[in-house]
Amino acid sequence: MLTRKIHGLLVDVSLFTEPLGFVRVLEWIFSIFAFATCGGYKGATTILVSCQGAINKTATAVFAYPFRLNTALFSAPNPTRCNNTWTDTYLVGDFSSSAQFFVAVAVLAFLYCIAALALYVGYMHVYRSNSKIPLTDFVVTVIGAFLWLVSTSAWAKALTDIKIATGLSIVPEIAACQLPGSTCLFASVTSMGGLNVSVVFGLLNMILWGGNAWFVYKETTLHNPSNTASQHPGIYPTPSGI
Repeated sequence: MLTRKIHGLLVDVSLFTEPLGFVRVLEWIFSIFAFATCGGYKGATTILVSCQGAINKTATAVFAYPFRLNTALFSAPNPTRCNNTWTDTYLVGDFSSSAQFFVAVAVLAFLYCIAALALYVGYMHVYRSNSKIPLTDFVVTVIGAFLWLVSTSAWAKALTDIKIATGLSIVPEIAACQLPGSTCLFASVTSMGGLNVSVVFGLLNMILWGGNAWFVYKETTLHNPSNTASQHPGIYPTPSGI
């Protein structure tokens, strides 16, 4: 056992080389990447508008996390708003519930990993002497894996819809572009590579939490019932002689 004494507390740093502690560190790191790549996104979609008094002028709608696209307003192509024929136009869709659910799971996972690592490193003797703590850790880990599965699936579906709602399909939905003498062309949308990466990190977290459930399970009395007997040696009466 490799230990270090920090501020009077004996810390078992050898746990970082064991699967239980090492995988929990990976979960902590990957959870940061998951909510950072999703929650830190900001982009814009742009169209080229030709109308009364304007030729190939840009109209841009800026959107960001939590992706309430129905609040993202296109800027007017020119100061006269195409001779007042340009009406306020918003993107379509509200994907905030899926995005916020995904980020919430990532943040909760991040916080739990910190608490679990502090317990592993500083109080492993308590962890292994109390059968309820590993069992609770196992249940939380299983629930965490399930939440990563659900939230990542929901976010992946929402991301697909976001790409559609900010892509080529927006032009036919703009009323001002359908007026006589007005034409609109889709110009560009900010790359969503970072959002794609967030889905990948979500899947990786799901795999890590699912795999780590086995290592936590091995610490419980469900895997090794003899641990209970060793913790309570007086539970069985001593056989009497014949």
